[in-house]
Amino acid sequence: MNTLTDYMLCAINPGSTSTKIGIFKNRTKLTESIISHSVEEISSFPDVWAQYEGRLEAIKNLLSQYDYTYSAIIGRGGLLKPLSRGTYRVNHAMIQDARAGRRGQHVSNLGCALADAVAKEYGAKAFVVDPVSVDEFHDLARFSGHPLIERRALSHALNLRAAAIKAAEQLVIDIESSRFVVAHMGGGISIAALLNGRIIDVNDASSDGPFSPERTGGLPLQPFVDLCFSGKYEKQDIKKMVMGEGGLIAYLGSNDMQEIERKIEHGDQFAARVVSAMVYQICKEIGAMHSVLDNQLDAIVLTGGLAFSERVTKPICKKFETHTILIYPGQDELEAMALGALRVLTGQESVLLY
Repeated sequence: MNTLTDYMLCAINPGSTSTKIGIFKNRTKLTESIISHSVEEISSFPDVWAQYEGRLEAIKNLLSQYDYTYSAIIGRGGLLKPLSRGTYRVNHAMIQDARAGRRGQHVSNLGCALADAVAKEYGAKAFVVDPVSVDEFHDLARFSGHPLIERRALSHALNLRAAAIKAAEQLVIDIESSRFVVAHMGGGISIAALLNGRIIDVNDASSDGPFSPERTGGLPLQPFVDLCFSGKYEKQDIKKMVMGEGGLIAYLGSNDMQEIERKIEHGDQFAARVVSAMVYQICKEIGAMHSVLDNQLDAIVLTGGLAFSERVTKPICKKFETHTILIYPGQDELEAMALGALRVLTGQESVLLY
């Protein structure tokens, strides 16, 4: 039974070939499970939503192993309409928008519907926390350079905000009066300026900013336009080149930083130059977001999988050695989702309506 200070939480994070499940008691993770889905299984479905029933059944089977009464079920927030930061109750309108793919279809769109269905089984509340579509941009940040294209607020918002909240706690400052540049460095890279907890500017990790293990980041436009119209590539080839087969994969044939570091240790000078170039671009983007905050920072925060690599973090720390730099390697999206719901359940934050 739950008491006033005892909340059981279940976080559900659907990924491309897996569904991660985390069960928490208040802030403590009791267990984490991964339901794997083979590439063959996933490729047999015509679209993301055709996977829904199978994933839901697998989640229910997993949770049936535990005798828990849940306070909340939290799903990953997907490509919804532009939203403010925070924790949202799942409702019919949210699920409708996720199904319609208002800003694109992605497996994370399943998160709210899966949470809603599981919550109904357990008589719990269903939430999403800081979805991908969190949009609190400064108005000037929306200009791209041409009125036909607006800069989009699509980022790793969940981990960016979670890292900023952790940094505020560590520095014993109020997140609502804080100034952070947070660099999420994973398969894609999002580098954000956070003012008072708001992501007021961030590169679109799918098409802008530094190149990353799997993505090209921003490209020189004139040569890119020539490439698009060269007749050598179809639209889907170009999209895959930019997101999925760009960055370290394109240069080195791998997105595995540990493997690449082994090559460098064995004398691969080209691999060393490519990684240095990626770090150079990360530093440029951190500097740009520093200026967005008028060069006044509480800290620079490094997070994501690449933050495990000293070959990445050491040059950044040297470049910005006059600043406080906090490093939180990896990302625990399940924990970030659970803590977002917990802040609402304990009254630290108000629940938001979609």
